[in-house]
Amino acid sequence: MSEGRNIVILGSTGSVGENAVLAAKSLSGKISVVGLGVGSNHVRVVEQAGELGCGLVAIADPAAAEAAKELLPSKCEILAGEDAMVELATRPEVDLVLCAIVGAPSLRPVLESVKAGKTLALASKEALVMAGSLVMAEAGKHGVEIIPIDSEHSAVAQCLRGRGGDAVARIVLTASGGPFLDWTSEEMERATVDDALAHPTWNMGTKISIDSATLMNKALEIIEASHLFGFPADKIDVLVHRQSVVHSMVEFKDGTILAQMSVPDMRFPIVRALTWPETLPNSLPTIGLKDMASLAFELPDETRFPSLRFAKEVLRAGGSAGTALNAANEVAVAGFVSGRLRFHDIWKIVEETLNARDWSSGGKSLESVLAADSEARALAGKFQLACCEGR
Repeated sequence: MSEGRNIVILGSTGSVGENAVLAAKSLSGKISVVGLGVGSNHVRVVEQAGELGCGLVAIADPAAAEAAKELLPSKCEILAGEDAMVELATRPEVDLVLCAIVGAPSLRPVLESVKAGKTLALASKEALVMAGSLVMAEAGKHGVEIIPIDSEHSAVAQCLRGRGGDAVARIVLTASGGPFLDWTSEEMERATVDDALAHPTWNMGTKISIDSATLMNKALEIIEASHLFGFPADKIDVLVHRQSVVHSMVEFKDGTILAQMSVPDMRFPIVRALTWPETLPNSLPTIGLKDMASLAFELPDETRFPSLRFAKEVLRAGGSAGTALNAANEVAVAGFVSGRLRFHDIWKIVEETLNARDWSSGGKSLESVLAADSEARALAGKFQLACCEGR
């Protein structure tokens, strides 16, 4: 890693973004945050810009960008509008783009930063779920390294270092299980938004927390892992690990298994991504022997949590299936959070959207991905309306 690497953080006011800001402060002298990008939270991004001393702020919401002008020092440049994130990510002085934008809006900044040859530290799994083949092809074409920030994929990347894929029998992603691991299907039918947000281990944003409760977060990670590491669906497994100490494992063909362990803190994979390929000392809490004394693992229940089955079906289908899965899930989660849907309706709408047509074609261009995304959202909206009317 070169000294003084210039980075930008997209989605800096979300849960991962805030942790990235903390990580960046701890790496002062090793990295320099030259820009921050947000959707509309202009108050917090102004505070962050002051804390980090960066001179560029991108705000997608024009009204929020206008309000930020009154708060930022004159030396700080503001980029505004729907192309602001892309403009920030592709600036010539930027070496690394950390993308923590939640959902489909992450796709264009990810693609354009890759095309611009920027190293990409990726927390926005939806970009690979929607357009993994396209993103990875562009990364290969432009010689761009994609460094995962999800703790599970960061763990797999560390376990695979120096080892070829042909030596791997399978990768195992661990899952905390979310708040409903011990709930029956009948109990989950009555689950409230507050119930779903009560994650036992991680403090995350609303969308990611709901995805964790349905295990859709793990489904998205299965798809992401397939694209990042080049493994098919039948070589990616999931184990529930409530302690969240083992972040993932890789089993090799000789029968040995490597696991990566740490205290469950998102700053670990963020620091690793920002300093990759080096391993630098930091002030984060270390794991103790007592934390490893009672590690336990169990198989997930795919009957109660069908999201994992959806992920395998999507990978086997290819094409635009990942785009349809992500779009339907975003629509359904929004419906649940707003009170229009019940918790188990999320799975129903996703499955109905996936079954609505053959999604196995497309996905090879941005235009085809966006067209599939729009179609899937319309279908999911129709199924949501029917679900509400059928109560």
